[in-house]
Amino acid sequence: MMEKMVELYKRVMRRVTLVEITQEELRMAQLEKLKAESAADYAKSVVAYNEARIARLNKRISEYKAEEA
Repeated sequence: MMEKMVELYKRVMRRVTLVEITQEELRMAQLEKLKAESAADYAKSVVAYNEARIARLNKRISEYKAEEA
């Protein structure tokens, strides 16, 4: 039990290498890229939804105007 605690202490207290720091930064950049891609996908779907909505509403307006004439 004591050996495991000593090993844990050594792992926690050791110096982090530049490679490890850079790898962590790369991992964070990849995660942020995935989040941005998800946001872009969502935004594209909102744009498509509103384009279809606009087309539908314009069609209805044309139909209503034709009925009034």
